[in-house]
Amino acid sequence: MTSPAPLPIQCNAQRALGRFIGGPFQDDDGRGGPGGWWIFPEVDVRFGPHDILRPDMSGWRRERLADPWYARPIDVVPDWICEILSPSNARHDRVTKRRLYAAHGVAHYWIVDVEQRLLEAHRLGDEGDWIVVGVYGDESAAIPPFEAVDLAVSRLFPPLRPPLPPARSDE
Repeated sequence: MTSPAPLPIQCNAQRALGRFIGGPFQDDDGRGGPGGWWIFPEVDVRFGPHDILRPDMSGWRRERLADPWYARPIDVVPDWICEILSPSNARHDRVTKRRLYAAHGVAHYWIVDVEQRLLEAHRLGDEGDWIVVGVYGDESAAIPPFEAVDLAVSRLFPPLRPPLPPARSDE
């Protein structure tokens, strides 16, 4: 069964992460940004012989993945993964993928909840459990593993809609 295409609200968050994280950490490498990473949307990653997944966003420190350009799937476990929740995948991302990513040593796992306008950041603890680094909403924050820049979390989400005017009662 094929999964439905993401909604524009999810695509917006993915595009924004590519810009605000991928920009300084991949695109600006050697041009003033911190660099040192490969950041990719929707690439196939092999976690085991029967576990090939396509996270919404994945990142590798360049010293761990020298030449990613023609690999499919990529056989090196990412250093960072971000999943952008949708109603059809939230449970899978929060339970199944979260466990799999921990079991295979993904160091950082972010979950973006577009409906709640939140970013949850987790890091893998020494015992293989996820430790919550923080939950972020409208603030700017230096979030591991990308703490070299402040991420304006609200920019991952569409502008807030103005409140509707109160209903008129014609009496």
